[in-house]
Amino acid sequence: MKLASLFSGGKDSTFAIHLAQKQGHEVVCLLSVFTKSDESHLLHHPNLQWTKLQSESMNIPQLTARSDSEKTEDELSVLSTLLQKAKEKFNIEGLVHGGIKSQFQKEKFESLCVELDLVSVAPLWGTDPLQYMNELIDNNFNFIMTTVTSDGLDDTWLGKSISKSEIEILKELSEKFKFNLNFEGGEAETFVLDCPLFSNPITINQSEKIWDGYRGRFEIVDAGLDYNA
Repeated sequence: MKLASLFSGGKDSTFAIHLAQKQGHEVVCLLSVFTKSDESHLLHHPNLQWTKLQSESMNIPQLTARSDSEKTEDELSVLSTLLQKAKEKFNIEGLVHGGIKSQFQKEKFESLCVELDLVSVAPLWGTDPLQYMNELIDNNFNFIMTTVTSDGLDDTWLGKSISKSEIEILKELSEKFKFNLNFEGGEAETFVLDCPLFSNPITINQSEKIWDGYRGRFEIVDAGLDYNA
């Protein structure tokens, strides 16, 4: 099928594209919604402006829109308009997203697809957290943590590239502090710098850490594609 991807630039939405392609689907466009609030329960916000580099590196065109409301229904309306545009421009037949266990997100996306006569594709749904995190590394996904909002995760994680040794530490912390190892509950957000889908990796030239003592975010100030890699 021709699919649009609900795309945030993080590990889940990017790996969902990777799996969808392995399943024989063609991902023909990326859909990214800039939310009014970074507390959105439906869509992810951090460093979304830099997804344009990922789009370029994957050679998949991107459609973007902005939501001026914090209400979930208004965000869904904006996404619905984007999907309509994708249907008209790219003849999509479905939507792929990186949902893992959020029933709330899954039901909202499925309902939206039913309304628009599209198929909802969720290749990560129900995956085991530890197995999934290791699979990311096994498939050469290079990603960093861009937000943390959980006990057990301090500012040293901001901007950190995750390898298998970090996954072991995160596993221990997740068991001690009772957060989701795959960050499905919003405990952290990520940004993919390189993976097999990319023609060129992303290099961060300038960044800023913001930390309030409990939660924080890693802001990418300047970045570009590394054409010498």
